Amino acid sequence: MPEGTLEVLLIAAKGLENTDFLCNMDPYVILTFTSQEQKSSVASGKGSDPEWNETFMFTISEGASDLKIKIMDSDTGTEDDYVGEATIPLEPLFLEGNIPPAAYNVVKEEEYRGEVKIGLKFVPEERNDRGYNVAEEGNYGGWNQSS
Repeated sequence: MPEGTLEVLLIAAKGLENTDFLCNMDPYVILTFTSQEQKSSVASGKGSDPEWNETFMFTISEGASDLKIKIMDSDTGTEDDYVGEATIPLEPLFLEGNIPPAAYNVVKEEEYRGEVKIGLKFVPEERNDRGYNVAEEGNYGGWNQSS
């Protein structure tokens, strides 16, 4: 698995199932990659078609292959409602390095519940693989033969 940084651009969602019956819902997103979890801002009153335009960064160093997107509806006074989720495979990203914004299906109980638009970027970690170079030996206090 490559190492580096995963940059996630959370753009918007559309066609989400409205979990609030009397008013527009207040959706937010929980992004999970391995043990790392980040949360978007709450799109207050934006209902089924919220926009966020937020960027999140994750460190890639372990063997995970998916990014999990969980959409919730923020409720005051009661537990937040689960709207649905999307799982995004990252293997194509590691091959391409960049995936332009695309729509991913949001599902709940194996049924389509709308879509979320996300862009992905992978920035590989720069490796400093230094080989042994005799010419550099003198610069590090190594043994130099006198002539």
